[in-house]
Amino acid sequence: MEPEHRRRLVRPTSLVISTGLLLAAIFAVIVLLFFVLSSLSPLFVGKCVAVVNVNMPLTVEGSPPSLFDSGYPGSEQMAASIEELNYRDDVGAVLFVFNSPGGSVVATREVYGAVDSLNKPSVSYFRETAASGAYYVASRTDYIISDPDALTGSIGVISTFVEMQGLFEKLGINVTVVKSGQYKDIGSSYRNMTDEEKAIMQALVDEVYQEFRGIVLENRGDRLNRAKFDEVSDGRILSGRQAQSAGLVDEVGTKKDAVMKAAELGGISAERPEDVRICQVSTGATDGGLFSMEGLLRGLQAAAGTPSLSYK
Repeated sequence: MEPEHRRRLVRPTSLVISTGLLLAAIFAVIVLLFFVLSSLSPLFVGKCVAVVNVNMPLTVEGSPPSLFDSGYPGSEQMAASIEELNYRDDVGAVLFVFNSPGGSVVATREVYGAVDSLNKPSVSYFRETAASGAYYVASRTDYIISDPDALTGSIGVISTFVEMQGLFEKLGINVTVVKSGQYKDIGSSYRNMTDEEKAIMQALVDEVYQEFRGIVLENRGDRLNRAKFDEVSDGRILSGRQAQSAGLVDEVGTKKDAVMKAAELGGISAERPEDVRICQVSTGATDGGLFSMEGLLRGLQAAAGTPSLSYK
């Protein structure tokens, strides 16, 4: 016969094990229900309009948060957030709300590629500014609505150089450069640019500009007023009204109008903007601290005067 103290030890242990198994089973059921309900949520609450706020310059590296700025994501991170929407069953359409002056050529193309990959209807809304590279990206969406007084256009490419040779001479500063080829230090601030170097940079700018024009012509197609487009695609900025007359935007209106248009294209039934379920898309800033060394290094790199091309 089993001793009494042995039986007292076995019973509590068995109780603990049984309770643990029961709790584990309940937890598993809860997790399963969560995933099931998540997958079925569009059936019960309807699809949503995903809102992506593009309210930053388009740059490859982004800007880490600092003491004075919340920072903003780089183009790769922004593109990843957009591409992720393709796998969300709850998203019926995507609304891009722009307040951006544009940015670098490479960053613009990375974000544009993500918009191009969307398998859902998309609408752009120009709230205050959607210029140059921002317009480049927006041109790929299915429909564009602009605030009448928003600034857009600025279709062009720019590369800026600072020449300080005269200042250096006055200060008695002499810079010696040892280089492997004639044009290795093209764009250097230590000396004035030669006519040959200006021609090289102009050819680069012209090449990228023609690409920009081609993108707009392809995406806007018959909606463009070709004569006006040719007239205003010289880098000038336009109001929303002027952009509409050139066929660069489809309609002038409010953000609410844009929400309703996105809902319409996404097959979402709504009588007013307040009836549309909105899914805000998080596009957080890149990593960094209050006084980020990364941010400092980027500032120093920018000050170094390395040639770059921008849609700004």
